[in-house]
Amino acid sequence: MLDYVIRGATVFDGTGEAGTIADIGIKDGRIVAVGDVADTGSIELDAVGLMVMPGVIDPHTHYDAQLFWDPTASPSNLHGVTTIIGGNCGFTLAPVNSGDAGYISRMMAKVEGMPLVALEEGVPWNWESFGEYLGALEGNLGVNAGFLVGHCAIRRKVLGAERHSEVATDDEIKTMRALLADSLMSGGLGFSSSQSRTHSDGEGNPITSSFADEREMLAFCEEVSLHEGTTLEYITSGCLDSFSDDEIELMANMSKTANRPLNWNLLTVDSRTPEKIEHQLNASTVAAERGGRIIALSMPTLVPMNMSFRNHCALFLIPGWGEVMSLPVDERISKLRDPQVRATLNELARSKDAGVFRRLSGWGNYVIGDTFAAANKSFEWRDVDDIATELGKEPFDTLLDIVIADDLKTVIWPKPSDRDDASWALRAEVWQDPRVMVGGSDAGAHLDRMCGANYPTAFLGDCLRGRKLVPVEQAIRMMTSQPAELFGLTDRGVIREGAIADLMVFDPSTIASEPARLIEDLPGGSPRLFASSAGVVRVIIGGVETIVDGETTGALPGAILRSGRDTHTVTTA
Repeated sequence: MLDYVIRGATVFDGTGEAGTIADIGIKDGRIVAVGDVADTGSIELDAVGLMVMPGVIDPHTHYDAQLFWDPTASPSNLHGVTTIIGGNCGFTLAPVNSGDAGYISRMMAKVEGMPLVALEEGVPWNWESFGEYLGALEGNLGVNAGFLVGHCAIRRKVLGAERHSEVATDDEIKTMRALLADSLMSGGLGFSSSQSRTHSDGEGNPITSSFADEREMLAFCEEVSLHEGTTLEYITSGCLDSFSDDEIELMANMSKTANRPLNWNLLTVDSRTPEKIEHQLNASTVAAERGGRIIALSMPTLVPMNMSFRNHCALFLIPGWGEVMSLPVDERISKLRDPQVRATLNELARSKDAGVFRRLSGWGNYVIGDTFAAANKSFEWRDVDDIATELGKEPFDTLLDIVIADDLKTVIWPKPSDRDDASWALRAEVWQDPRVMVGGSDAGAHLDRMCGANYPTAFLGDCLRGRKLVPVEQAIRMMTSQPAELFGLTDRGVIREGAIADLMVFDPSTIASEPARLIEDLPGGSPRLFASSAGVVRVIIGGVETIVDGETTGALPGAILRSGRDTHTVTTA
């Protein structure tokens, strides 16, 4: 007798092939039969009219902390995600000195939008080494989870606060490289780093990894090349807008030195600037010419991100705005009342120097969300343009008057400027480019501002009943076997005999994401945006049901994925 049999579903194996009607038999956590399964199962699921696919592999998450208080990795689990990759952007909770938990917590709160109280109350901080961190998670996971080793943690542990902003000496690089080696041998999936100008620590200083020179970066990559089943992930300032020649040169050299693919996050697609897309993807072309391989992540959905003039968000990153936005709230409000300050901020936001942040300056295109002053209630869920017309004011003045009345607490939602049909058609082309992979949800980060974890169900619903930009079998490949191949995940991302039984069963007539809503369930009562799913009938991890009809079962069959054991080496070739 088998443990589990799915009967009569349309099975998509994850390779991009069209679906076929078949049964799936599962025993001891693996798929043992696909086709006409004669054996009965202890659990039998009648899946006639339903579709089955491999579990989704999310290549870019920040669940490093959340898994301690929420081992299910919600809401990703509700949307068919069975495997997550964490430790991205150079930000990890290990390795760490015993006295640096507070510093790491404040940095994560700043760069990844995790509530500080949740990090303080929800994370045990009972480790120092990377292996001890993985051990603290082992055996208490509702998803499979693999983690890259973050540059900032390595630098902080070796250089400390005293040499935070210094170029490392040869001896320090040797010590850091040994620490990376120990972390990789303990199961780290590779090395991640950020050198983006937008990333600063909890004290407001540029993150320590931004001070690393090429000598240091390539030493780490050389170490990665010595460990089986490892990879690279890298963020630089050019990821936001346009890579410089120096950035492309470094990324190509990193990949070539490690003999591993390097992925970066995030390629945005806008039909008004098609030349930007090719410029960014040219980094992959240059790397290939030099023996490297660079992969851009790009989302298959638009992920709205709310903003505020009170709490750190993208508005604070507009070049020239920091002097005002970093002031205490009372002083900030005083400045924002000043007509001359308003004119200067508006000019800065619209200037060429604003780069990618210039898209934030369409003030009339914001929607007013939650408000707090009685005078603002009538403005909720209305466009600033409409309100400005009603009041006879300029949009920027209208927006600032509203947020000032709320003591800057107003939640504002910028409308995506790239939701036109031409941009969607261009995205469909980009997803098929071998230099691109679907992903980049940032799930587990920016918790009260965005919710990208729902992209699998939103994408499937759009492919089946919406824009139908790509065949559903191709959409499934993009979210399953393609990331499995990039990370070298053994026996995952496909449906075949011998593969691990990580699966999603869904109803093609209803598969979708519910709208994101704000809930307060984090440690300390902090809020986060949360989206439920529709049409998800079952999620199975290692042969165990973790989701039944859209609800979690509470089962925790997930595993820590360790390099060399659960992954095989993927080179640049």
